Amino acid sequence: MKIAFITRSTLYKVPGGDTIQVTELAKHLRNNGTAADILLTDQKIDYPHYDLFYFTNIIRPSDILYHIPKIKKPFIVSPILIDYNEFDCQHREGISGLIFRRLRRSSIEYIKTISRWLKGNDRIQSKKYIWRGQNKSIREILSKATAVLPGTESEYKKLLHLFGIEKNYTVVPNGVDTTIFRTEENTIKNNRLVVCAARIEGLKNQLNLIKALNNTPYTLLIIGSPAPNQGQYYAKCRKIAAKNIVFHNRLPQEILKGYYKEAKVHALPSWFETCGLSSLEAAAMGCNIVITDKGYTSDYFGNDAFYCNPASPESIFKAIDIAAKSNSSKQLQEKINANYTWQKAASTIQEICKNIISE
Repeated sequence: MKIAFITRSTLYKVPGGDTIQVTELAKHLRNNGTAADILLTDQKIDYPHYDLFYFTNIIRPSDILYHIPKIKKPFIVSPILIDYNEFDCQHREGISGLIFRRLRRSSIEYIKTISRWLKGNDRIQSKKYIWRGQNKSIREILSKATAVLPGTESEYKKLLHLFGIEKNYTVVPNGVDTTIFRTEENTIKNNRLVVCAARIEGLKNQLNLIKALNNTPYTLLIIGSPAPNQGQYYAKCRKIAAKNIVFHNRLPQEILKGYYKEAKVHALPSWFETCGLSSLEAAAMGCNIVITDKGYTSDYFGNDAFYCNPASPESIFKAIDIAAKSNSSKQLQEKINANYTWQKAASTIQEICKNIISE
């Protein structure tokens, strides 16, 4: 069985959560004896060489539409359905914020895609997308997909609500690499150290996190590089940061785990999260988790996290302060080890692919 992951062209140039997801799944599928290649959407692909195709990022439908007529094989989709709407319409700054407040959700995503293309930052793989638009393109993909693999039940419900197409689906949660992220006995946590590991951009909301912890007894370590076109946001974060706020560029996971090991709290007060991979990784290392109450996060963390309102620095500080003074959640660590690993996710996907191909 040979599987092709077809992903956005900027998967490695602009790494994100989907970069980790795809590379980890492909690695563990190979470990399980399944041939798995990662291909960028703008690469030349030998379609007959593969038995099944795995697409990601349903909100970038042009990347998928281009390949569907060519593959002649079944395909599945991991939606990674991020809802930018609240952030775009209420909290995005600048000219784009003023424009987006007057547009529908689908129009905003369409404009973003066209803008990336015009700026030369990305390609529009399918010219059909230009005249079909965002929603119709996504509905076409969903209608032709053999199966959908959301990360949570909440994500599938959101997909159904937005696009109205019922699909055969299996929930496949994101995971952690337990060979890297695992708790160690007798670890001493720094109760005053808070880590935020994420790409620096408006959606991740580092600005309000800085406002929450400025000139407090806590040290905030922000680990991540600014996203494309987020230079002004990054500069603003640096400008308002007090001396207790420390910035560090994006780090490899092997080094990142050392900061998780030391920190008592990991904070990610985003305007929306499908999961928060860094939160899962930090929790596996014994951190208490402060995370947004918007998105699908409660499907993963349940009552084992400290939730905050991303619009309120006061809410963010309160959640962090309580988390820092609370015992680490052994229950959450056990839940992650039992349910949220890339090995488990890959095994589930392998079984799904075998069943699809055999049918």
